[in-house]
Amino acid sequence: MKSYFQTDIGMMRTSNEDNVTILKREDALLAIVADGMGGHNAGEIASKLVIEHFEVAWNQLPNDITAVAAEEWLQKEIEVANGLVFQYATDNEDCSGMGTTIVAAICTSKFATIAHIGDSRCYLHNQSGFHQITEDHSYVNYLVKAGGISKEDAEQHPRKNVLTRALGTNESVDIDVKTVLLEVNDKMLICSDGLYSQIEADEIEKIVQQDKPLAELAEVLIEMAKANGGDDNISIVLLQQSTSFVEGA
Repeated sequence: MKSYFQTDIGMMRTSNEDNVTILKREDALLAIVADGMGGHNAGEIASKLVIEHFEVAWNQLPNDITAVAAEEWLQKEIEVANGLVFQYATDNEDCSGMGTTIVAAICTSKFATIAHIGDSRCYLHNQSGFHQITEDHSYVNYLVKAGGISKEDAEQHPRKNVLTRALGTNESVDIDVKTVLLEVNDKMLICSDGLYSQIEADEIEKIVQQDKPLAELAEVLIEMAKANGGDDNISIVLLQQSTSFVEGA
């Protein structure tokens, strides 16, 4: 599997509260995007705590992992990470209320298992097109689903950044987990809202579907988001299934 990740501070922020990683072994890969929130750099602390937890936990992932085992492992480890962030915020008054989104994807030669909380997203590009395979845990998405506003209205809504779920803000958390099958040349894009809030989905699709190195595609997407305003941190993971599972970008 080809893989690449990149994060950028954007054009308006003074710090980057996103944290991103890709962890690899011979039979599996774990990609994570975490977009932190909270004042006084607390968001950066929250997202970093999540990444650090998974860097340790990754070594304990079972061998020859199945989709069921991947779903159970992600559920368990995200719950542990949630507890770590919540406890840190409880113990440090200046970090009270901090939290983070998370999209975590375990990919093998046959499937990808994706777990998420918040409004960072995962998209899949395959023979049937380009699809968002996560659902935003946000106030505006709740309104859209309830029929209160249109998707177009949601993009301009004054509360579009309000989350209905985040990791670390409560002692327990609901996690969405799903598994999709992967074929050779399928691509996955995992990103923070700093990307998709600046670029329309059809424009993202035009870039992702191009037969170019993943690093080049990521750079184009980030520069496009910055050119369109870049008012938030921008983080991207790009993955492409290949005939050889362990492969670079």
